[in-house]
Amino acid sequence: MAELMPERDAGHTDVAFPAIKRDIRNLLKWIKQNLLKERPELFMQGESVRPGILVLINDADWELMGELDYKLQDQDNVLFISTLHGG
Repeated sequence: MAELMPERDAGHTDVAFPAIKRDIRNLLKWIKQNLLKERPELFMQGESVRPGILVLINDADWELMGELDYKLQDQDNVLFISTLHGG
């Protein structure tokens, strides 16, 4: 999945996300529009991430945080980890 993102240090990308509607749903839309170079279907399914992509917000599973509706705070750390691999 790192190949879909702009080249950065070890797959880590710091971004300044616009202040309007700062929730995970809008972060994913912003990532799709601004960061994914190609094949967004490998990262997203509908308005969410594809099954097999673990989302952590400040090291906690996003399912515990409200998933798409979680309101992002200053200094939040959102991490996407693909559990998918080739055979």
